[in-house]
Amino acid sequence: MGPKQSAQHPEHAGPDYPQHWEADVLLRDGGTALIRPITPADADRLVEFYEQVSDQSKYFRFFAPYPRLSDRDVRRFTHHDFVNRVGLAVVIRDRFIATVRYDRIDADGRPSETGTDAEVAFLVQDAHQGRGVASALLEHIAAVAQERGIRRFQAEVLPENRKMVKVFTDAGYTQRRSFADGVVHLEFDLEPTAASLAVMRAREHRAEARSVQRLLTPRSVAVLGVSRNPQTVGRALLRDLLAGFEAGGQAGGQAGGLAGGRADGQPDQEQEGRTGRGDRQVYAVNRNAPPGTELDGVPVHRSVLEIPGPVDLAVIAVPAAAVPAAVAECGAHGVQGLVVVTAGYAETGAEGRDRQRALVRQARAAGMRVIGPNAFGLINTDAGRPLNASLAPALPRRGGFGIFCQSGAIGVALLEAAHRRGLGVSSFASVGNRSDVSGNDFLQYWAEDPATEVVLLYLESFGNPRKFTRIARRLAVAKPIVVVKGARHTGSLPPGHAVPPTATGLRDATVDALFQQAGVTRVETITELYDTGELLALQPLPAGDRVAVVGNSDSLGLLTHDACLSAGLRPRTPVDLTTAATGENFRIALDVALDDPAVDAVIAVAIPPIGTSAHAFMGGRLAGPDDPEMGSDDPEIAAALLEAGARARKLGKPLLLAHLALTDLPSRLRPGGIPAYPAPERAVHALAHAVHYAQWRRLMAEAEETARVPELDRIDEGAARALVEAALSTRTAARPSPPTTLDRGATRRSFFARTQPGGARITLPDGDAAALLAHYGIDVSPTLPAPDEKTAVRAAATLGYPVALKATAPHLRHRPDLGSVRLDLTGEPGLRRAHRELDALLGGAAQAGLVVQRLAPRGVDTVIGATVDPAVGAILSFGLAGAPAELLGDVAHRLVPATDQDVAGLIREVRASPLLFGWRGAEAVDTGALEELLLRVSRLVDDFPEVASVDLEPVVVAPHGLAILGARVRIAPLPVRSDLGPRAMSTL
Repeated sequence: MGPKQSAQHPEHAGPDYPQHWEADVLLRDGGTALIRPITPADADRLVEFYEQVSDQSKYFRFFAPYPRLSDRDVRRFTHHDFVNRVGLAVVIRDRFIATVRYDRIDADGRPSETGTDAEVAFLVQDAHQGRGVASALLEHIAAVAQERGIRRFQAEVLPENRKMVKVFTDAGYTQRRSFADGVVHLEFDLEPTAASLAVMRAREHRAEARSVQRLLTPRSVAVLGVSRNPQTVGRALLRDLLAGFEAGGQAGGQAGGLAGGRADGQPDQEQEGRTGRGDRQVYAVNRNAPPGTELDGVPVHRSVLEIPGPVDLAVIAVPAAAVPAAVAECGAHGVQGLVVVTAGYAETGAEGRDRQRALVRQARAAGMRVIGPNAFGLINTDAGRPLNASLAPALPRRGGFGIFCQSGAIGVALLEAAHRRGLGVSSFASVGNRSDVSGNDFLQYWAEDPATEVVLLYLESFGNPRKFTRIARRLAVAKPIVVVKGARHTGSLPPGHAVPPTATGLRDATVDALFQQAGVTRVETITELYDTGELLALQPLPAGDRVAVVGNSDSLGLLTHDACLSAGLRPRTPVDLTTAATGENFRIALDVALDDPAVDAVIAVAIPPIGTSAHAFMGGRLAGPDDPEMGSDDPEIAAALLEAGARARKLGKPLLLAHLALTDLPSRLRPGGIPAYPAPERAVHALAHAVHYAQWRRLMAEAEETARVPELDRIDEGAARALVEAALSTRTAARPSPPTTLDRGATRRSFFARTQPGGARITLPDGDAAALLAHYGIDVSPTLPAPDEKTAVRAAATLGYPVALKATAPHLRHRPDLGSVRLDLTGEPGLRRAHRELDALLGGAAQAGLVVQRLAPRGVDTVIGATVDPAVGAILSFGLAGAPAELLGDVAHRLVPATDQDVAGLIREVRASPLLFGWRGAEAVDTGALEELLLRVSRLVDDFPEVASVDLEPVVVAPHGLAILGARVRIAPLPVRSDLGPRAMSTL
């Protein structure tokens, strides 16, 4: 790939070159850049970079005039050991635009190989200052320093260098500042803080939102691959682009649309091969076009490099083999973004995936983002800057739906459905293989876009589920997100999608938990997607789940009532106005329902009034919707519904219609924003989703004020850390660590043991597991081995009667159905008899792993678990032990860390939860103790990412207190980087 290859893989990078420090990043203005270590091969790049820096910036860096770098300087700034001396550069188009360097020092400020402080200094070319370059560099150099055992940075800055001082002070790290000898001395700890994470994520949000905005609002667009053949993809793209500008121009006056520069409407020949209106330009490119070729009124260039003006967006529809050359030309011309319609990439197999990765590297190296490849395209309906860079033949009408999908076929279906329903779109993206720009980027943009009111997503995979959860949760507080998730079952992942190995096996239950906690509404079909989205867009959110049903059909009202009950809503007895009801009857009944303070939402049900041709038999058949004599609605009923809709909106109560055979009524109601559904079940499902979303919004608002992660006693994090590190170090002691300068002393060795990528999980011995849990106030009921009767009797005497005798062999754990447990053993005779029985039944006491355990108080058996999903993070789970959890899947989940409100909701969410609260007259159990236990498990896995899973089963919850009868803990090495690391774009 030429320049990118040298930037991505520096020449002469030795075996110690830290490849994992390389990262593609988004800058503040939405452009891309590469951050990577500086090597000796970068000498010429460094000299060229320094020559482009102003004298003032050089003075700020060296505190004196420093016009040029000496050979000694160049060697110093390009030769690093990647431990005590590290330099990073920001690279665009194979040129440095910024550098940063740290040098490890001791307590006296002298060079050191063992100190935990380092001096840090930055230099950014003046042309790129203000793009957030230094902020991104600071995040990455801080992460590198932490990896190398450095805990604090020191920096000296001239007071007049306000930009650099601001970079340090705005970063959010804990810092100290002093002033002496005309220099500001800054010290800041590198441990991430809540403030530094918030700053990093705010910058990430701005950069990603800006990058999408640049793609959707280009001032100039070039279509590469335009052909004389009107049936080709490139030619269709050009026509659709021009038609989109024309539609925008008609909608928005002079703000957009297709035009030339002359009063007679003809293209201005002085535009030299461009067509547009005002500052909007369209260019066509075909490498083989004869001079003077013109297509659809647009002169054709042979290369992007021949285009006389700037190009913001390039739509690429050339064969896959020609794409690298096209991308290189786009990069050289300064194009900001690409829509790659061309197929033949990851969807074709391993070689195609390699081509896809090369495409993304090449584009990012030139500062460009990529939609695709194999994309359907982008649409923006803003009248001021309309864009149809897609295969859709026309712009959809303007509206409040932001739509994202990963499939061209589904994209067509989504646009067609919006058109058929008369719904408007703010922006649309169908990104194909999703190699670069993803749904997360669009969520960041829609959070800031005032034109987008509801977000509709069709997803088949997640590139970064943890980030999706974080972004979606922030967005859903203000705007509804409705999702159809395809490829629900493991193994059905579309072959072209760029997905990390950790996300390929994402369980559907995990996805449900992710959506639920993020406030995302999950639906099953495209029809339900729009049913729900339309209601959320057009009607106020309901204040509760109490529903009034009013209409002119008793049967349809009963069906609606039953559907409400099935959906978990609380419907009132339907009000039947009879089939002879007039518009006035509807108006009065709807007013009564809306004025009732015990009603949160109203569903009107309607059928054609008796006497219309819809009920007349014609020639032995019922009239159909195409019969000209058929009157398919009553204008008076429509007027009553519109009047009620206006009142409902003022009262903050949603009003929706379920109808049969009234094909014209929905269009009459559309101006009033009243959604109409041709089946009661569809109306109820949409309302139920709105009720649940509104409830989530209220809980989130309440949680901001009251939810907390309580302070817990009996927690010894230091002892727990020592136990985990000892277990991991013991595991790695059998195999020597690779040579590394980090391997100095026990602390460095344990760091290596805890951060090996791809390490297998280790199941802790029962004693170690109980000890680790005890350090977090989680007491497991002790067990003593019982390999023979005599030992069992001694164990019971130690623990105290009554006791239980049970098998602990892996194939017998938690299988009381196999007769592997004996309870209520109150004395030695009974214990001996039980031991003989199990010894004979299970093939020997030793093989069965018999143990004695003190009998727990009677209560409800539950199961608690916490599992670290590599893609999502830690997930806390709860269910009732036995058939409810194992057979029926009645298990609830929450993401960690969990608040007190999270765990309270968790235990109440399972369908069998009434058993905890005194079902059928039984005594309620101690749910307070259960909630505290869940909080302790959440705290443990949140504090220790090395804890891969915790399983507590059974946990017997009694009316007073609880007992944990079984526990298993597995630990695993940490990955080198985590979600707390510096901002970096995916490199899948």
